[in-house]
Amino acid sequence: MTTEITTPTELKKMDPVFGQLSFDNHEQIVFCHDKDTGLKAIIGIHNTVMGPALGGTRMWKYANEWEALNDVLRLSRGMTYKSAITGLNLGGGKAVIIGDSKHDKTPEMITKFGQFVNSLSGKYITAEDVGTTTADMDRIHKETKFVTGISEELGGSGNPSPVTAYGVYMGMKAAAKYKFGSDNLEGKRVLVQGNGHVGETLISYIRKEGAEVFVSDIHQEKMDAMVEKYGAKIFTGDDLYAADVDIYSPCALGATINDDTVYKIQAKVIAGAANNQLAVENVHGKILRERGIVYAPDFLINAGGIINVYGEIVKYEKGEAMRRTENIYNTTLEIFSYAEQNNMTTQQAAMQIAENRIEQRKKENASK
Repeated sequence: MTTEITTPTELKKMDPVFGQLSFDNHEQIVFCHDKDTGLKAIIGIHNTVMGPALGGTRMWKYANEWEALNDVLRLSRGMTYKSAITGLNLGGGKAVIIGDSKHDKTPEMITKFGQFVNSLSGKYITAEDVGTTTADMDRIHKETKFVTGISEELGGSGNPSPVTAYGVYMGMKAAAKYKFGSDNLEGKRVLVQGNGHVGETLISYIRKEGAEVFVSDIHQEKMDAMVEKYGAKIFTGDDLYAADVDIYSPCALGATINDDTVYKIQAKVIAGAANNQLAVENVHGKILRERGIVYAPDFLINAGGIINVYGEIVKYEKGEAMRRTENIYNTTLEIFSYAEQNNMTTQQAAMQIAENRIEQRKKENASK
């Protein structure tokens, strides 16, 4: 046990949670620690006006706890808007586990995390995300009913990645229609950054349409698999953000559109699965608009996953999940039109519509 402690005065100067730039009136931040299993996790509950806060659990080797906190704050906030813009009766939440999922994760750690989720009595409902799997959700299910994305054998909807990818595909086609006049992707040059479960399924969709696909990933074996399975090409240029492509599709981690990259981007459309693609929403969203680049808001087009697991709560089948996800195409076009009519970025338009829905629900709740 350490004998060095932070004084109240020093802590006030640090303002570690409420002073975070990503803190946005979050309702609750829960820090979870278990010495025996090595669990260090943070659950962020952003907003529960529309319903319980549902969002996946990400396990990542963060550089430090501050980085993990920033990520969970941004991700949970994004889930609020994702559910609201999609019309789901859910709030926004997210969890992160600090550690390398390939080396640090153990069954005991996941079990303990499930117990922490259960202690929140349904205010937060978890699901899988980067670094966690359907098998992990099945293990959590043994500890709590407040989990989605469990295997179909246990009555769940299984891996949400294919449905997420379908929604991104719909959003990409809508963006192409808005920018190029047609949603046909045949002949379009598409760069997919991140070739995991969602990225791979997206690649399969757009290759079937005849798009020319370039891939980039930190794992060589994943890129090789995309070449072998789908006839994709590995991006070999010096700077992927300056790639001569029609569509840039970020499907890895967020904040790839930032001060260093936003002026390099040559693509005319950005449509991908990654969360929080804009490092600073107002700044980088505005620059994209000024440069004539169509940005499909990430929390809108990657909502297929939450639409899929929501079916476990309200009891609709996979076919209904796919039908609702397909409507992302129409919603995306509506957002583009709204942004143009109101002289704002597409990110601002999507957020404004989501916020209006939340505010309306808040008034309805207050009048009951």
